[in-house]
Amino acid sequence: MKKSLIMLGCFLLMSVFSGHAQSDPNARLFLTNYTLAKDDVVGQVKLIPEAAIRTVVLSGSDAAAFTIDKENRLSVKKGKRNKAGRYSLTVTATTTSGQTITKAFTLLDDNFIRNKVIAHRGAWKNTGAPENSIAALRHAVTLGCEGSEFDVHMSTDSLPVINHDASIQNISIAKTPSRELLALKLSNGEPMPTLEQYLKAGLEQQKTKLILEIKASELGKEHSIALTRKIVALVEDLQAQAWVDYISFDYDVCLEVMKLAPYARVAYLKGDKTPAELAADHFFGLDYHFNVLQKNADWVTSAKQHKLIVNVWTANDKGLLEDLLRQQVDFITTNEPELLLSLVK
Repeated sequence: MKKSLIMLGCFLLMSVFSGHAQSDPNARLFLTNYTLAKDDVVGQVKLIPEAAIRTVVLSGSDAAAFTIDKENRLSVKKGKRNKAGRYSLTVTATTTSGQTITKAFTLLDDNFIRNKVIAHRGAWKNTGAPENSIAALRHAVTLGCEGSEFDVHMSTDSLPVINHDASIQNISIAKTPSRELLALKLSNGEPMPTLEQYLKAGLEQQKTKLILEIKASELGKEHSIALTRKIVALVEDLQAQAWVDYISFDYDVCLEVMKLAPYARVAYLKGDKTPAELAADHFFGLDYHFNVLQKNADWVTSAKQHKLIVNVWTANDKGLLEDLLRQQVDFITTNEPELLLSLVK
């Protein structure tokens, strides 16, 4: 018996040193940033769950353009940026426990437009495209909007699809299988878009951000969280991290996004949290209806003091838009992107 215990102890000790005892099959690799700004440092390589990294190796078609330092910070070499402004990079990290994790990423030069204009459900009102259609997204890109907002629900068989309301053509999305939903046609003949189709269309360009709203499910919190996990996984599978920002009315959904994707820029929509509360939970910003900010006149200033961005929805009146611009809010979500573009110019 004593001999058996000694042998078991030796086995466990060897496992610890070899890293097998501490390996996590669910460990994920991420970067703290996916865009290349004017300086050379891109971001830091990290792991979920957090673990000490011993080595990082870069590979892929654009690996020669990057370096990694002792703090696992990724930088682009001087003179190595390409004309396309898009880079394919594979990162392999080995932890101090011996586990090796590999992940492919797409990085972008930060050439996204900066004009505050977020097209609400795409540019549809003055273009004839249906709301939340791929056509509306492409119109927003053509107009030159900084971002195009869209809404995501999930079918009963767990496929994320694009629509604002919980139902489409009087059919509940959450209670309907995807084969029935995808057979539906929008008013322009376009099929109801899946999230994958929508993101792939957005990835065709590099100037307009994709503002992804995760809708709370009529089936309850568990379904909403399941949708959130599906969305983040798909964004990462498509290497769309540089394009996508997240918003939601569901506070728990927002927290789940930040847990799954610590790099993500997440803003809260409901309007029932102070800037200080959002800052304490590490939000990127608040995204509140203009009535909320009119009732809480100091929140724009407070948000800036807490280093939060301020987005306002859904402002369409010229006078209101001009007032929000005077307040120097960061973004304005509008059904009238053409009007707002004329004002910011």
